[in-house]
Amino acid sequence: MATPRSKPLLWFAALLLWLASIVPVTAQPAQPAQLDTLKDIFARLHSCWRPPPLSQAEPIDITVVVSFNREGVILGHPKITYESEHASDNDRLKYRVAVMETLQRCTPLPFTAGLGGAVAGRPLAVPFRTRKRPPKTEERKAWLPQKIL
Repeated sequence: MATPRSKPLLWFAALLLWLASIVPVTAQPAQPAQLDTLKDIFARLHSCWRPPPLSQAEPIDITVVVSFNREGVILGHPKITYESEHASDNDRLKYRVAVMETLQRCTPLPFTAGLGGAVAGRPLAVPFRTRKRPPKTEERKAWLPQKIL
């Protein structure tokens, strides 16, 4: 038989069981958004991109060609097809590692059935740009006559 001291313990145990039954229902992780366009693929890969810090490597541009299967898993081996011409060997190595870490972090990609069928086996060239671009100069229209006042 329960003693008067055990009743608060019994209520406490019941409360813990009730909380344990509710928590898994509310704490389920949200499913990642399905990717439905090529633009979504590039946006997802760029959201995972973390270039090396400036203290380790100078900013460069790098492009990787990668293929995916229907489930969004990398098919074959990604290939670096472009690196900035001014990059040192150390910069190139750091950025190659950063690209491969990005692909590991982001894959498998959650493709919709339509996008999975469309991109399966096809190579995608994914550019990662970190260099600052000079501002575009305004083009002069030399073929137009000058206004003379």
